[in-house]
Amino acid sequence: MTKGRILGGVLFAILLLIWSTVFIVDERKQALVLAFGKVDRVITEPGMHFKLPAPFNTLIVYERRILPLETNEVPILPEDGKRRVAAAFARWRIDDPQRFREAVGDVSGALPRLEKLLSDGLGKVLGPASADAVLSNKRQSLLQRVTSLADAEATKLGVDILDVRIRTWFLPNQTLEATYNRMVQDRNAIARGLRADGAEKARRIRAIAEKQAVELVAEARREATTKMGVADAERNAIFADAYGRDMEFFSFQRSLSAYEKALDGSNSSIVMSPDSDFFEYLRDRDGASKGR
Repeated sequence: MTKGRILGGVLFAILLLIWSTVFIVDERKQALVLAFGKVDRVITEPGMHFKLPAPFNTLIVYERRILPLETNEVPILPEDGKRRVAAAFARWRIDDPQRFREAVGDVSGALPRLEKLLSDGLGKVLGPASADAVLSNKRQSLLQRVTSLADAEATKLGVDILDVRIRTWFLPNQTLEATYNRMVQDRNAIARGLRADGAEKARRIRAIAEKQAVELVAEARREATTKMGVADAERNAIFADAYGRDMEFFSFQRSLSAYEKALDGSNSSIVMSPDSDFFEYLRDRDGASKGR
């Protein structure tokens, strides 16, 4: 019985020893085999592998899958002076496990370093870019530049940056208010300029209209004076012709016109000698007044 227990214990120890030397690497993982703290092997192929039991060999397992990373909000100081805030989302993976271990140790040590690389890349690329470029189809080329800058530095950490996307992009409240005030001032300046330009054009139009009105009135008066002169000349010619044809009738017609004006209802009192020539056509043929 005692020998059986001893044999069983020995077999168990052997199995335990064998088990401690065998390990399986999943297709989603990669591993480092350390010999007294130094890297002995890098295992990137999935399957069953062997190592010496601890403390001769120790095993460190890392992810092969793509990992996410979200940056905090990063202040962007563009050339136009309008301060903005950006945050990015990145996808990355461990490309060189040995270098990764030597540079950052593990994922928790890598995240702050990677976040700083992305923040620096966002500042360098988005700073000189306009807001229109970031919000247009040019954004993809900008983000490719951010990816390239971050990946060039991440390689030193054994990391490959695969892709970067903008998660948020906005103006802080104080910048929004300042931008709104600046827009209001710009629009007011434009409005003042338009009003001044309109007033100047209105003044010019009024001056032209007044000048044209004066010229039209002067031309009309000139034409009226000319026509009145022609009419007076024609009238005088007609009177002269009539006088030459029948002077007695002409005198009679002029006397009737004089009577009409002199004997108007507003001036009915006339003081003059009855023998005056004015009443020539108001007497009968014997020379007596017809009014008697």
